[in-house]
Amino acid sequence: MTTIPTTYEASRDRFHEALAAVRERWPEARLISHSLPGAESEGPVPLQGTGPWKTHEAQDLSIDWISAPALVGRTGSPTYALATEQKSKLLILTTGEHGIEGYVGSTMLQLFIEEYLPRLDPTETGLLLVHIINPWGMKHHRRVNVHNVDLNRNFVKEIAPLAASNPAYVPLDNFLNPPRPFKHPTLHKLAVTLRAPGLILRYGIPKFRAAALLGQYRFPKGIYYGGRELQEETRTLMGLFREHIRDYDQMLHLDMHTGYGPRRQMTLVNSCHEKMTSAEAVSKFGYPRIAAATAEEFYAIQGDMIDYLYTVMAQEFPGKPFYAATFEFGTFGESLWDSIRELRTMIFENRLHWFGASRAARAWISHEFDELYCPSEPAWLEKALGDARQAFTGILKAERYIS
Repeated sequence: MTTIPTTYEASRDRFHEALAAVRERWPEARLISHSLPGAESEGPVPLQGTGPWKTHEAQDLSIDWISAPALVGRTGSPTYALATEQKSKLLILTTGEHGIEGYVGSTMLQLFIEEYLPRLDPTETGLLLVHIINPWGMKHHRRVNVHNVDLNRNFVKEIAPLAASNPAYVPLDNFLNPPRPFKHPTLHKLAVTLRAPGLILRYGIPKFRAAALLGQYRFPKGIYYGGRELQEETRTLMGLFREHIRDYDQMLHLDMHTGYGPRRQMTLVNSCHEKMTSAEAVSKFGYPRIAAATAEEFYAIQGDMIDYLYTVMAQEFPGKPFYAATFEFGTFGESLWDSIRELRTMIFENRLHWFGASRAARAWISHEFDELYCPSEPAWLEKALGDARQAFTGILKAERYIS
């Protein structure tokens, strides 16, 4: 039975154990671990009576992946001969770019290993399975990395030109990132709930949503911060992608996320660079809810990993068939109230991290944040697994990875 792991370490152990199952059909599969430096948190400053949100301690953190090259020809033994010519298809599956989302992402990766690897043909398909891109965030139940960087706003070739981007975020900074300790949950909830509708009316829902979610590069302690330089996690994945892409004729990349969209329907999110329309994708994959990462259909993102890959493919590997998408498992819902609750939870968690909170407030915020990215309701997980199966099957069949 596929279950959500309880800790980052348990998830990593389970992934390491999966290597044996992969090697049954890809004997040359390798498990590689990239240890991350900078294991000590950059904040917050401990506050009298509140205590630090995250402690400064040495940590064993790594980005782990299984690389399994496509194979050709049976030799009469259980092993295969490695292909010497250009291989046919590469399948990439990534999880945990937003650390806390790795709990569900790890679960979907395990589902894929258990139910879909046996249906793939190792003589024509290679694998790159990435466990958790942001292990610090997963371990500490944060969305960002140790430097408060949202890694899905960090996949760009040059960050410096983005410093002045998203000017609409600036007047919202005090609302989104109040520089004060969190003391009274009821009062703070009421303040955000009352103020948010006024800001939405002032800016309009599309502009307000875009300003908050697009990504910003000015406020290091703010939400959706894209950083001022490429992060170690980002550089590692960029190199990993290029290393594998060049050896294959066709590529498919599926990335696991949670948080946005209807509570009981996963959204398959296409890149804004994907030429296929959402309606065409629904028809092709047989999956009912597909949206492009644009302001009109979902929300726009700068520094997005999937968008980055589309750019790399177009510029460095033109002509290679390529499809990539995000599985976005909705949690709170998509009503206006649900959206305000999501944003409120993001604001409170970030404020808690930097400025502390009372013990009761800390417990409440932590619970809300966990529910936003990893719901505890068993029925939610059951539906999410069903949606994942439907999407995996539809995409793999349409892209001819399985029959």
